[in-house]
Amino acid sequence: MMYWRATPFMLGGSGRAHLKVRGLSAGYGAFLVLRDIHLEAEPGLTVILGPNGAGKSTLLKALVGLIPRRGVVTLDGDLLPDETHEIVQAGVALVAEGRRLFPQMSVRENLELGGWLVPKVERARRLDQAFNDFPKLRERANQLAGTMSGGEQQMVAVARAMMSAPRLLLLDEPSLGLAPKMVDELLAIARRIADAGTTVLMVEQNVKKALAVAERGYVLERGTLVARGPAALLARSSVVREAYLGADATGTTTAADAARGRRAVAPA
Repeated sequence: MMYWRATPFMLGGSGRAHLKVRGLSAGYGAFLVLRDIHLEAEPGLTVILGPNGAGKSTLLKALVGLIPRRGVVTLDGDLLPDETHEIVQAGVALVAEGRRLFPQMSVRENLELGGWLVPKVERARRLDQAFNDFPKLRERANQLAGTMSGGEQQMVAVARAMMSAPRLLLLDEPSLGLAPKMVDELLAIARRIADAGTTVLMVEQNVKKALAVAERGYVLERGTLVARGPAALLARSSVVREAYLGADATGTTTAADAARGRRAVAPA
């Protein structure tokens, strides 16, 4: 069942955004979760990998101003503001973990909220484009969001974020709690959004599938980046495979595997 289709145009901001993070630290009150993070999200799709509690969601919250941060964050060379509404105006949108829809509102109403700050005519145009990009949502336009399946709700959340025509889209665990088929479809959508011109920075625990759709990745452990590299090389890295994918069928790692891992993964 297809929830989206490839169209000549997909909602997104103009240009391909380049995010740079230098020395970012953030946490909750006196508790510091992230320490001295350096990363980039170049045009395309970048994935942040790591186990529960690594600080992945905290990183996205810091980037969109939901928690205080220290360090330097720039978007296309301009300092990213500290206030959330100014960050949104700068062209950044977040699809938070858990979707955070309004369950008693219809699909159409949830999507319209994503474009609420633009003129009515432009909002209507973006809504029509969102329905073209996600045709299944057009069929469900009047359905209450709270009555949809988890995968369908995630689709609404992504489409709502795209209603702001972001230059940079942040996705926090889009596959969480979803069936494998829906995971594949959502990650394909993330890839499609990146191909259409919106830079995507995605936090994911499904390492194998995330690396299959990304150009590059970072590995986060206990608030510190421990590895980075092209996605294809990270997927073959013995370090990443042992830590997040498990050993091979025999439970062993060959010398060749280890050598490939050392070449693939650069210290963060």
